[in-house]
Amino acid sequence: MSAPAAATTTGAENVIWDLSVLYSGRDDPQIALDMAEVERQTAAFEDRYRGQIATLTAAGLRELYQTLEAIYDLRTKIGTFASLNFSTFSTSPEWGAFLQKTNEFAAAMSQRTVFFELEWNALTDEQAAAVLRDPALGSYRYHLEAMRRHKPHNLTEPEEKLLMEKDVTGNDAWTRFFSQLTSAQTYEWQGEQLNQAKMLHKLYVPDRDTRRQAADVFTAGLRSRSMELTYIFNVLAADKAANDKLRRYPSWISSRNLENKAPDSVVAALINSVTGSYDVVARHYRIKRALLGYEELFDYDRYAPLALKTSTDIIPWEQAQALVLESYTAFSPKMGNIARRFFDEAWIHAPVIAGKRGGAFCSYGTHSTHPFVFVNYLGSERDVMTLAHELGHGLHMYLAGQTQTLAGMYTPLTTAEMASVFGEMMVFQELMRRETDKEIRLRMLSHKIEDTFATVFRQIAMNRFEEAMHTARRTEGELSTDRLSELWLQTQKAMFQGSVTLREEYAVWWSYIPHFLHTPGYVYAYAFGELLVLALYNLYQQQGSSFVPQYEALLAAGDSDYPANLLAKIGVDLNNPGFWDEGIAAIRALVAEEEALAQELYPGRF
Repeated sequence: MSAPAAATTTGAENVIWDLSVLYSGRDDPQIALDMAEVERQTAAFEDRYRGQIATLTAAGLRELYQTLEAIYDLRTKIGTFASLNFSTFSTSPEWGAFLQKTNEFAAAMSQRTVFFELEWNALTDEQAAAVLRDPALGSYRYHLEAMRRHKPHNLTEPEEKLLMEKDVTGNDAWTRFFSQLTSAQTYEWQGEQLNQAKMLHKLYVPDRDTRRQAADVFTAGLRSRSMELTYIFNVLAADKAANDKLRRYPSWISSRNLENKAPDSVVAALINSVTGSYDVVARHYRIKRALLGYEELFDYDRYAPLALKTSTDIIPWEQAQALVLESYTAFSPKMGNIARRFFDEAWIHAPVIAGKRGGAFCSYGTHSTHPFVFVNYLGSERDVMTLAHELGHGLHMYLAGQTQTLAGMYTPLTTAEMASVFGEMMVFQELMRRETDKEIRLRMLSHKIEDTFATVFRQIAMNRFEEAMHTARRTEGELSTDRLSELWLQTQKAMFQGSVTLREEYAVWWSYIPHFLHTPGYVYAYAFGELLVLALYNLYQQQGSSFVPQYEALLAAGDSDYPANLLAKIGVDLNNPGFWDEGIAAIRALVAEEEALAQELYPGRF
């Protein structure tokens, strides 16, 4: 399956996306024409509907939504082109300026349409109910109903406009600065200057001294920017606190739960289930310590590969592509055919290059375009899983775009991770199906467990850090680097329960994680998605091929109803507090399988 470990390339070096479906470049004259068209349509929308929402019939509201979707489709096309290029050229002043221009334009246009939500939510419950009963609304009924959940947190129109305008030079500006700062940061390694992705990749190598040195070099790089990073975190935490106060949200996480369409009780049950099961994390790392033959595991050992067969091989891009496509096709030929388009039609950006931001994501696109996948591919098994993960996002949005209006394409974050994590599971199961060597299966199982931990336990531990950070910022004032590092270590240590020693060097690693800034409260959605997928995959194993059309329909449903209602159609009850324990039980079963196999192969180490 793999190329020799000595290979220095993966074949992903020239896997560059084709953005011509958007524009040919920054100087494409169509951009100015489209911006003018968005402005014209927005002005017409404002002239036609301002002050009229209370007088509209259900058919009139449906027409309004369709008009607004057309504006948003074109506006999103412009913004997507800017953001995708900025992601690959984050240190470019030209692309930075272009992104800022499009952000300012989007904010200005949003200010002119915000009256719609405010006027709709100003209706009495009785007035709104009368409209919502009318079948002429069609699929827009759900969106109008969901919008009213924000009514207690709406401000006046001048206030809403002011916040939108200030976000451009406030929240948006600081998150952009963070992206530029961390993308430009390089780390000196044996005479080379490595970017973040390549530096962190060294935490997965077999040699322990290399991992320790890499962790220390990364720490030194973060500390060299601690003043800037600490200030960014403080500014954005304070900005969020001010907005939450203005909007009368009872806690720092309330706005995220509302956006995710996840009741507070459901999120609390998820967090309690995961934090109450940290013992399974400790159990795995004690197994790993025994297999590695170490007396003590340190933070730089968390992702150490087991010294087993083929653990250091590089997986070429072509083989990764074949594996992912075969896995999706085996599950659903329809999904396999869609996934193939991402490769064949250049919808993916894969190489690790200077100035490119770290991590991975899927840009969802609109009806007039298509999704794009962004990865930093270095040839590890985890990179293959990441590719499968982001393709899952792309498939989700592609299927939803085929059946839903634009309003129904974009799922809340809670169900947004569903297809991506399911894709990872399919690839893993395919790898396990092909492998008969018990030693290799143990290595693969260990990797899968750690990926699952990263998605469930680590994300909830990071949620606990966010909780502590926002609470401390609101009660203590501006936080020092040391105070933030203290909160980070406390919440991380709780997860490992003594199975991994976290050194003081690790204390500052909170400062490179973008989710805390770009989308506060986001991280629990990963755990939500992983545990949900474990339940869905269990249904697939029970039902076989009959599950596939149900799953495809679930993805195609997009955001056409509340997550709990959509999932209830296939037998998943999110409102059952014990639901999350089912997913935790599946993780426990994986660790038990790992332990049994390890004891069978290496009885002397236990």
